[in-house]
Amino acid sequence: MPRTASELGPLDVKRIAHNGGKWANMVPVGGVAGLYLQVTPNNGKTWILRMQVGDRRRDIGLGGYPTVTLSQARDKARVARTKVEAGIDPVEERKATKAALTAAQRRGMLFSEAVEKALGAKLEAFKNEKHRKQWRATLDTYATPELGKMAVQDITVQDVLRVLEPIWTGKTETAARLRGRIEAVLSWATVSGHRTGDNPARWAGNLKELLPAAAAVKKSDNQPALALGDAAAWFADLRKRDGFGARALELAALTAVRSGEVRGAVWDEIDLEAEIWTIPAQRMKMTREHRVPLTPAAVAMLRALPRLNDSGLVFPAARGGMLSDMTLSATMRRMNEAEKERAGGGDNAGYLDARSKRPAVPHGLRSTFRDWVAEKTQYPGDMAEVALAHSINSAVEAAYRRGDMMEKRRRMMADWADFLQGRALGGNVVRIGA
Repeated sequence: MPRTASELGPLDVKRIAHNGGKWANMVPVGGVAGLYLQVTPNNGKTWILRMQVGDRRRDIGLGGYPTVTLSQARDKARVARTKVEAGIDPVEERKATKAALTAAQRRGMLFSEAVEKALGAKLEAFKNEKHRKQWRATLDTYATPELGKMAVQDITVQDVLRVLEPIWTGKTETAARLRGRIEAVLSWATVSGHRTGDNPARWAGNLKELLPAAAAVKKSDNQPALALGDAAAWFADLRKRDGFGARALELAALTAVRSGEVRGAVWDEIDLEAEIWTIPAQRMKMTREHRVPLTPAAVAMLRALPRLNDSGLVFPAARGGMLSDMTLSATMRRMNEAEKERAGGGDNAGYLDARSKRPAVPHGLRSTFRDWVAEKTQYPGDMAEVALAHSINSAVEAAYRRGDMMEKRRRMMADWADFLQGRALGGNVVRIGA
């Protein structure tokens, strides 16, 4: 027969002190077989139920004294012994309960919290500060107001649609990028254990069935472009205007680069002797260096520009720093209004897009250049795509970046400059429908 411990009372438990050794004392308190008060060398006290569970001896913690009283410890010990007799291991049961609670808490993570966690890892991969800001800005502007307070586990396809549908046709490119960024955040949440199941922001086999393809929508939402028939008159009008805004717009037209790349141009990027403008990768949308051949017209315009400050900017703003995008837009808007007034007004007067009949904008000049290549010349379309710094087949792009192809692009841009200046067509240019 095992020896039965005498039952201690609350006062006995309170008076128990460590015996002075290096190890914790195990003091049986009686009342329930195997119930001990463990006393550490610094007189900390915890309740331990020591018993056989299957083929293993278990020391089951029941809490600390005095938070757990003697009577409560005995009650807990009886419950634990009852579970063991029923074939339940209290230690494993406690682990499973804790794991379930942790999993539930993970699944309870809010979308706004997931954005912060996911971006913390994701943004480190971006070398371009502009892309970092764009990632956060699109999520903060469009996704977080709708999804921010929702648990990531609860977000459904319909919730994602609620974010995307209002901007899918009006801001298609932004909406398409936003969808990918929501998908990335929810993928992070899944891998990190905060949600399970399919990703509701996934395109293939999911949102693709509910939204029109971004490429198809975008075709109807292009930036208004200058009509080819108005190009020479518009360019002549532009050259009559003074100011860095007009000159920046002139360079944008002659080179077919984006307005942001023109506004941020610095003299160190431009080699007027070699007639090449090298835009570094960190200033390019595709984060790849872009070499631009400068035509005689572009070189002459650049040589005539004054250098007014130490910033190195080719087109500095009056108060320092870069010109704003609105400066170029305002120049085109004033040109359109002046032309509309000269033509006597009317809905079809001014420098308008041939399809939408909306006033042309700076970014639309790139479309005008692309239309000129396709409709008025025999230059390969891939060469035009390289000139526009679009992403195309890597082997084709690599070929066009070699020196000889640079010279072919130089001839193409020279013919484009001649077209803008209303000169006779070059040898690589053919009249369409003449």
